Order: sequence, then structure tokens, then C-alpha cells
Amino acid sequence: MNEVYITRLSKFLPNEPVGNDEMENILGLVDGKPSRARLRVLGNNKIKTRYYSLDKDGKSTHSNAEMTAEAVKGLFDDKFPINKMQVLACGTTSPDQLLPNHAAMVHGLLKCQPVELIAATGACAAGMQAFKYAWMSIKCGNSANAVSTGSEKFSSWMLSEKFEPETDRVKLIDNNPIIAFEKDFLRWMLSDGASAALFQDKPNETGLSLRVDWVEIASYANELETCMYAGAVKNEDGTTKGWIDMTPEEWAQDSVFSFKQDTRLLGKNIVPSGAQMWKELVEKYNLDLDKLDYFLPHLSSEFFRFKIDEEITRLGVPIPQEKWFTNLVKVGNVGTASPYFMLEELMNTGMLKKGQTIVMMVPESARFSYAYAHLTVV
Repeated sequence: MNEVYITRLSKFLPNEPVGNDEMENILGLVDGKPSRARLRVLGNNKIKTRYYSLDKDGKSTHSNAEMTAEAVKGLFDDKFPINKMQVLACGTTSPDQLLPNHAAMVHGLLKCQPVELIAATGACAAGMQAFKYAWMSIKCGNSANAVSTGSEKFSSWMLSEKFEPETDRVKLIDNNPIIAFEKDFLRWMLSDGASAALFQDKPNETGLSLRVDWVEIASYANELETCMYAGAVKNEDGTTKGWIDMTPEEWAQDSVFSFKQDTRLLGKNIVPSGAQMWKELVEKYNLDLDKLDYFLPHLSSEFFRFKIDEEITRLGVPIPQEKWFTNLVKVGNVGTASPYFMLEELMNTGMLKKGQTIVMMVPESARFSYAYAHLTVV
């Protein structure tokens, strides 16, 4: 089996950073009223700035595919041009359309040679599924290089206009309609951007590379019900009803295509599942936690930092906070792109040294999945 190295990382963040007080000006007021949940959610997630692929009037400036293509282009130059790319693996939660798949749309914008494609669609772990596909392609000798991406365009899903049919309907029975918390919650959590990684079968001749030692992904959907969803409604018994079995009138009246989060399930399950998996991986790979240099947890909110720390400590596999590295407060929660953003900042800002080790942790709350990766700086 071949060794696999990340040799380049790039990112694309659209427009200017958006501060907390600017969010509602861009996304709009639902029913003309400020959100009751906004300050509460922002107080918990601690995000200070994020990026939207919208202008100040809420009009789209970039599609998801366009942002992803820009991130991919950032990996290549005259020394290693894009016409050498062999595999393109793209992960996203928020593709621009159902078909063609996201990877095909990105490839179409790149206008390069034919390449192998795969699109991973899900929540945060989809970016790591693309990451693992690129890694495995080289590991098994299928290719000499591969690109993986994580990207999101959440902002257009969260515009106030998308909720107006629902609030208009509720007005008929309630003089003070508001968006249900499970919908309003994610308006203040999610943002846009794209990032990409170039994997090769050889490290950089000069400068640093990241050897990918292993990647592990596991779903707990066999045990836990749906927590974060879009294009569906959730029934009282925990099952879901998808948009395909609903009428167009229901789509609008129930804001079916908005992102929704069952925060009760999230708080109860997201930390224990991932912590137990971490304990099992420490034992499987006989990891010496004292020799770990960086821990990159994808935090959807700073609210979970203490809870993760407490649980992995309780299980006997602690990682001191001084080894944790995140950039959530600066770039926001960009779903599948967030793990890449952390890795890109570490690699491209001179923070790494040869011999250091990195663990990435990526939880997904859609129906509870976890991804972990171990990397060594070479």
C-alpha cells in the first residue's frame, strides 16, 4: 500500500466577513421582526465573524460549485498544473441542485481534462468521506494524485423569504407567529465557503507535507434517530417524511427545505458517541496522547468544547486544551469545509514543524456520524 501525503491546501471565502450585528440585515427579518433566538444562539456558539456568498441585499454572488472550483484552482500552479489532476472528490451538505451531482458541476466549471469523480452528500462528515476517498484512491494505487473538497452555501437556504409562506399560514391561527426554534437555531450557526486538499503519492520536494496515517468514519444511525435534516419533516415517533411524498404547497407552508436541528437530541448524543469512538481509536492504534501535537475538533459551537473535554477526560483519553486548534470564531461553522479550514490555516501560516502529529475530529449530527484522521508532518 502506498503512503499518501497532503501536499497543498487552499480555501475560498466569499466577500467580506460578516459580523454578528450584520447577519440579520443580510439574511432578512422573518415576518419583519428580529429573531428571538439570535442573541441566545450566538452567545453559545461564540462565532464573531462568518462569510456569506450574498451581497448586502441578500442576492447571491457565488454558487456552491463556483466557490469549490475556486478552492480547487488554488491548489495548482505552473509547477503542478491542474491538467495533472486525476481524481476529484467533493463533499457538501448544500449542493446547488439535486442533479447533476456537486462534483460534476465543479468539474464542469474547472473545464479541465476528464477525471474520476465522486460526490459525497451529507452533513459535516461528507467532507471527510471525500477526504477518505481521495486518500484510499492513492493508497491502493488507483491514482497518483487526488483532490478532495468540503464546501457549503448555506446562506441562501436561510434567507427570510424562504420562511414567509410558513409565517403567513401561521398568522391565520396565531397573531404572533415565529419560526420554530429548530429552524431559527441554524440561521445563526451556519455560513459559506470552500476548501480543498491535494493528495499525492510523494511528499513535497521542498516545504512540508502531511502524511495521512489513517482515516476512520463510523455512523451511529443504527442506534439514533434523525437530528439535523432538510427536505423533510419529522414525525412525533422520530421517523421522517421526505419532500418527495409531500405536495408543493406543503413544501412552502412548512419550510420543508430549511435546515432544522433537534437540539434536544444534539445535546444528548453528539458528545458521548464521538468520545467513545475516540477511546476505541486510541486503543486500536495504540496512540501516545503525550506525543500528539494538535487536536483539530470541528466544533459547530464553542458550547461543545467543555463537554467534549469533560467526556474524553472521563473516559481516560484526554487531550489538553493547549493542543486544541480551531478557527470557528473567525470563519464560522461551514459544515463540510470546516475541517479543511483548520488544516489549511495550520499548514499555510507556518505553524507546523516536521515530526508533529495531528488528529482531526469531525462530528456529524444529521444522524450521528464521526470521522477521525491522524496525520504526521513530514
